[in-house]
Amino acid sequence: MQEPDPICPLCLRPIPRDAPQSVHHLIPKLKGGKGGPTVLLHHICHKEIHATLSEADLARNYNTPEALRAHPRLAKFADWIAKRPPGFLSKTPNRRR
Repeated sequence: MQEPDPICPLCLRPIPRDAPQSVHHLIPKLKGGKGGPTVLLHHICHKEIHATLSEADLARNYNTPEALRAHPRLAKFADWIAKRPPGFLSKTPNRRR
């Protein structure tokens, strides 16, 4: 029996094996997170995180899946993407800081 698809900790949708996916360091490598905890995300969700937050913000305030989901822009994105199929791809908007 095949294992179920992992769940994306940002949008809470399954990540199909054939969907683009990324490993996200909860504390960015440049901020001391090399070898630290990571999570598997849809690639589109990972891109949205880095389009929204700086490495410093990620290290200081958004270093857990719960904190990422609580960020207003990421929460809005997660609500939007949750209505799309798990393999959905789209361009990520430009950085807004």
